Amino acid sequence: MDVLKPDRSKAGPPDRPEYFSGTVRLHNLRRPDAPGTAELIGVFFDRGARTIPHIHEADQVLYFVEGEGIVATERERRVLRAGEIAVIPGGTWHWHGATRASDMCHISIKPVGPSNWSVEKKNWAEY
Repeated sequence: MDVLKPDRSKAGPPDRPEYFSGTVRLHNLRRPDAPGTAELIGVFFDRGARTIPHIHEADQVLYFVEGEGIVATERERRVLRAGEIAVIPGGTWHWHGATRASDMCHISIKPVGPSNWSVEKKNWAEY
């Protein structure tokens, strides 16, 4: 059994910083080396930092560990706090990150698989 906890001191900058706006650090909690293994990443967002809009092929689960964050789709925008979970269905245009008032950490859980980071940006500040 593995017992895992995101740790800011073990988090590093993303391999693809262009996928984010603001300061974001990632702590890979489990390497998806084996088939069927899920990605499990602690994502630390400084105040106001967020992902760019994107789409995952499979469902993504975001478990909020600390702070206050936003998850937005084309249809809704929700503020989530520590202890809350967002489930974004596969194929859904979305972005997520910290509010302007709070740093935030969530654990991203999703099956290994492609993501589309070059989707239409729209006026994503509205979402």
